[in-house]
This record gives sequence, structure tokens and C-alpha cells, in this order.
Amino acid sequence: MQDHDMSTQTKQTDRALGVVFNLPNQLTSLRLILSIVLFGFITWDYYLVGMVLFIIAAGTDWLDGYFARKYGQVTTLGRILDPFADKVIVCGTFIFLIAVPVMAKVPYGLRAWMVVVIVGRELLVTALRSFIEDRGSDFSAKMAGKLKMVLQCVAAGTALFYLSYDDPLKAAPYWCWALLVVSLWSAVLLTVYSGVGYVVAAVRLLRK
Repeated sequence: MQDHDMSTQTKQTDRALGVVFNLPNQLTSLRLILSIVLFGFITWDYYLVGMVLFIIAAGTDWLDGYFARKYGQVTTLGRILDPFADKVIVCGTFIFLIAVPVMAKVPYGLRAWMVVVIVGRELLVTALRSFIEDRGSDFSAKMAGKLKMVLQCVAAGTALFYLSYDDPLKAAPYWCWALLVVSLWSAVLLTVYSGVGYVVAAVRLLRK
């Protein structure tokens, strides 16, 4: 009888672990691992490889959300881990990029204050979401926030490609610089806009 109970408990534990560590959560965990590898390649000046890793990691963000919705595998761990992984790879990439000396010389390119705005906005929204959802209200991502994420990924990926040239300030094509500047400034503006939108939404929810 005791062996039967232990067997039942083991099966229940295995099922619980299977729910927690489902495919979407495995993809999210993979994104965190890829981000660490990506930061290493940026540090070692392998920017083209870094760009490929960044694209793969960004792609898994779409995949884990797709599988979670399609197969009904949305979990509490996934709701916590997924946005955390997004912030690590995006904010981390911008932090590592601003540490590259040539980046500061790119006309209208990435600047330290932009990284502060991006990271600060993510921290603020995370704090607001935790505060609001703890009180039972919905604080789901808005369209502006999703578009902001897309633009940030385009800007980060383009920056990595731009840096892959031996002398990017002279050798990088004009279209690459233009795409970097447009996507970067658009991402920063939308980061501010979406952040303000979340603050306004939070104030409205709190007044209720």
C-alpha cells in the first residue's frame, strides 16, 4: 500500500513538473541561455554571430507564446519567466552595445540616456503590472508595448549587423546606418509613449 502511495505521488510530481516545464517554458528558458551566450559574443566582438543569436532568441519569444496559446499551456511560471526573458535579452543587448566604444561615435546612434530610458521604462512597467495584478485587475500588454518590442529588436539587430563591419563608421552601407537610426529613435519614442500609457492605465485602475 505504501509503495502504491509513493508511486501515485511520483506520478503526480511528474505530471506537475510536466505542466511547469512545458514546451513554451522550455523555449523561454532557452531564450535566457541564448542571451548569456549572446552577451559573450558581443564582448568578444563577434557581432555577426551575435546578431544571428539575437534573431533566434527573439524568434523563440513568438514561438513560446504561440504554443502556449494553441495548446492551452499558459502557466504562472510562464507569465513570470516570459517577460523576464524578454527584458534580459533586449535590455542586456542594449547595455552591452553601449559599452562598445564605436557606438558612441555613430551619428545619431545609440546613447547612454537611451539605454536608461529603455531599462527604466521596463522596470517601471514591471513594478506597475505586479502591483495592479496583485489586486486582481488585468494589466496585459498593449499594442504600443508590443510594437515597441518589435522596434527595439530591429534596432538591436541592426546595431549588431552595423558593428560587424571592420570599420563600421566608414565601411557600413548607408541603408544600414539609416535603418539603425530610424528604428532606434522610433523605439525610444514609442518606449516613452507606451510607458506613459501604462502609467495612465495604472492610475485609472487604482482610482476604481
